[in-house]
Order: sequence, then structure tokens, then C-alpha cells
Amino acid sequence: MPQPALDVIGVGNAIVDVLAKADDDFLKSNDIPKGGMILIDEERAAAIYDAMAAGIEISGGSAANSIACVASLGGKGGFVGKVARDTLGEIFRHDLRAMGVDYSTSPLDGGPATGRCLINVTADAQRSMTTFLGAAGLVSPDDIDADQIKRAAITFFEGYLFEQPVARDAFIKACRIAKESGRRAALTLSDASCVERQFDAFRSFIGGHVDILLANDVEAAALFGSHDIADIAEKARALCPLTAVTRSEKGSILIPRDGDIVEISALPATALEDTTGAGDAYAAGLLFGLARDFDLERSGNLGSLAASEVISHFGARPAKSLKTLAEKENLL
Repeated sequence: MPQPALDVIGVGNAIVDVLAKADDDFLKSNDIPKGGMILIDEERAAAIYDAMAAGIEISGGSAANSIACVASLGGKGGFVGKVARDTLGEIFRHDLRAMGVDYSTSPLDGGPATGRCLINVTADAQRSMTTFLGAAGLVSPDDIDADQIKRAAITFFEGYLFEQPVARDAFIKACRIAKESGRRAALTLSDASCVERQFDAFRSFIGGHVDILLANDVEAAALFGSHDIADIAEKARALCPLTAVTRSEKGSILIPRDGDIVEISALPATALEDTTGAGDAYAAGLLFGLARDFDLERSGNLGSLAASEVISHFGARPAKSLKTLAEKENLL
């Protein structure tokens, strides 16, 4: 089999992130659940945006953040995601392409605007997200380029987008192409509320299509019905060939179907400024390592390194070269 031209291709929501600092009173007054993500309509998005403190606007979306981190590690990434033919859509496309990401999804004409995620970050570094999906939720099977999927070692799916029925069909098409090409498929659960809303559909999709499952401890508990690591490991092995569970300052665990649990320590951040994108960065490091055929420990340590950099500053994408940081740690 020829060496893949892309390390990881992400399929996810093409979102512009708006990040600002907030306090708990702001969250309460705007009915925003702390630490989670809810979907909102365009009218409510405008109201929350108007009430937010001054902040920054950058291209985001969970899978797109991961692909940006893959690029920062020196890898070659691709992305499938839908934007509208508007100003925010052009900003999103330019940002990814400027990083060298292979992004060619056709923009949406005549539909909703480009999606945006309003992220209010409290002093404890928790991010509370309200998302207007807009065009982002309209990824369809027609947006899946078979040649692009075949060129990627790993195709990585975002759980947030899984909730959209037409996008789910796109996921299944991409998985079929990946498997026929001898490639792997990965999925991040994204949020415990996604798991609860789509429990049966998630389990069916994972069992039938996914080679690498990523979740934090709350999401894993929701999927496997337990907080006990041994119980989670037993159930994870029955469902998926490899499961990664992140546990914040406790690090992460990698659960291969055949083999012992691999424990990965968290790397201390220079500062804990903003947890936005920590899971996305971890996924990037892990998947980049696996795409390059690194062992589980080395791949997991790349994930920890990427996450530690991202949480040390405001925003969900690296401020420093992850490749340089990884080379200093002898991980690359």
C-alpha cells in the first residue's frame, strides 16, 4: 500500500470561534450551561454576541482545531466542512489553507450563514459554548471526496457533527471509503450531552465503523455507564479496537483491544488560561503519532504535549510550534 499523503483528515463543523472572558453571573443571566455546549438559533446568537465582552474571533470547530494542531506538529492535514459563501466563510477557508491544510469543500450557496461558536471563558478556565451551526451542519455525502479520504492515514470525525442526520450519512460514506482503502477511522465523542442524545446511534456507529475512539472521562462514563476505569476498559475493548480517555490533570489512558492499558501523564502547562481546544489538541497529537506508526506511549505523549500548549493561552489553536516543542521533548 502506498504511503498516505495526508496524516489525518478531519470531518467536522466549520465554525468561527468568538472567545471572550466572562463570569458565572453572565452565564446565568444568559442561560448558558457552564462547561458545556448547546446549539442556538441565529437570533439568540446575535443577542449573546452583543452582550459578550470584547474578545477575539478565529476560525475554529473541534475537528478543524485538531487539524490545525496536526499542521503545527509538521504533519499534513485535510479537512471536510461546510461554510457559506460569505465573509466569515472566506476567513475560515483562508485560515486553514494558510496552514497548508487540504481543504476544498464547496461553500454553500443560498442557505444559512457560516456557523459561529460563542465561547465564554470563566476565571477557572472553563469554556461555556453556545453554537449557531448555520452552514456547518449541512455537510452531506456529496461533500466527501473519495480521493481525499483514500489519501489520509486516518479520517477523524467530530461527534458534534454526528448529530446532524445528513452529516451522519457523510460519515458512513467516508468510513466505507477509508476501510476499502485500508485506512483507519477515528471519532471524538465531543460532549457528554451528545452521547446522551445519540446514545444508541453512537454505539452502533462506533461498533460498525470506528477504529480509534476519543473521549474525556465524563463522555466515557456516559457512553459506558460507569466511572470505574476497569469497567470502562472492559466495555471499551468490546466496542472499539483502541479507546483514548482523557482525564484532565490526571493525564489519559489508552485502551487497546488486545493489550494492557497505557497510562499517559499530563504535562504541566506554563499557565492554565483557557481549556478551549484541549481535547482537540490531544486528539491531534495522538492521531498524528498513530498515523506515523508511533507506539501508543509516544503518540499519547504527543497528545499531552499539544494539550498543555493550548491550555496555556487564550484560544484553541497553538501559539507556539508544536513540532519545535515535541523535538525538545524527543518525541519527534
